[in-house]
Amino acid sequence: MAYDANNIFARMVRGEIPCIKVYEDADTLAFMDIMPQSEGHTLVIPKVAGETLFDTPPASMLAAMRTTQRVARAVQRAFEAPGIIITQFNGPVSGQTVFHMHFHIIPAYVAGTLRPHARERVDSATLEAQAVRIRAALLER
Repeated sequence: MAYDANNIFARMVRGEIPCIKVYEDADTLAFMDIMPQSEGHTLVIPKVAGETLFDTPPASMLAAMRTTQRVARAVQRAFEAPGIIITQFNGPVSGQTVFHMHFHIIPAYVAGTLRPHARERVDSATLEAQAVRIRAALLER
């Protein structure tokens, strides 16, 4: 499959559609998942085009992993989550629904309580309140 430069994440990177940003630097963007599996579910993407782990340039993967680690620490602090799940899907049969490489940071609170992936949309005000908590935790050292 050829990379679709008009996928939703590519459009977010270009500023064509909004997202609830948690963190951004020259190479990556982190934002709230609108259909979260748990409170605080955040996505991290490289700004460089690539559908999967296999076709995203190594330097972009490294930048995305660094941001994932940094944001995951902040998510865990902000929500006092006893566990964090990091997922990354490659191809439709794995569960990938947006074909731009991305990591999911999913706080885990009690075993077996995650909502199904991409099923229930959460309102923007709730997600913005969660993003505020994560941004504050990013400032903590």
